[in-house]
Amino acid sequence: MTKEAAQIIKISDATVKRLSRYYRSLATAIQNDVQTISSDEIARVNGLTAAQVRKDLSFFGAFGRRGLGYNVIDLHRNISRILGLHRTWNVCLVGVGNIGRALVHFKQFQQQGFYIKLVMDNDPEKWGMKLNGLVVQNFENAKELIKEEKIKIAIVAVPGHAAQRVVDVLVDSGIKAILNFAPVSILVPRGVTVRNENMAIEMEALSYALTNKRR
Repeated sequence: MTKEAAQIIKISDATVKRLSRYYRSLATAIQNDVQTISSDEIARVNGLTAAQVRKDLSFFGAFGRRGLGYNVIDLHRNISRILGLHRTWNVCLVGVGNIGRALVHFKQFQQQGFYIKLVMDNDPEKWGMKLNGLVVQNFENAKELIKEEKIKIAIVAVPGHAAQRVVDVLVDSGIKAILNFAPVSILVPRGVTVRNENMAIEMEALSYALTNKRR
């Protein structure tokens, strides 16, 4: 299947998440000087089946050779391009509470090509504060600041009651990709992608697993 064909087919969120897992598995293999890897080996370290791995990769092209497996470096590079990690992305963060401050200092963002260039808040007491070399700006100036810094991705780490208004401003400012840490669902127009990171929901899933373990 060609890459053009893959663009026509709707790729599921689950497939994209698995690609990220394969990407990390391959990075570990590279660190361990592994040169080739099979779909069985990729599946084993990710708790999947080899058939699932091959199916996921087949959406984007033919990367391996039957009986020989995949060249680790080549496959890692190809998945990097599929995920858009071969380029860098300018990111803004809205909300400098506990979560926001932790995210500003999260080193893996930059290692993966995501550079937080702009930090904003609506609290006057936080304006001018320095976080990891960035000065906290007034969110009321978001539209001008986002354009000036060429921001492509926004991270929202504000209280739930403020999230929708913040997202509306970001969308109006031209943002098409949002990572939402607010504990609410937000509405966006078609063409804008939102990923929700709700830690409470994840904890509830763990609670469910423990409560229903015997079942």
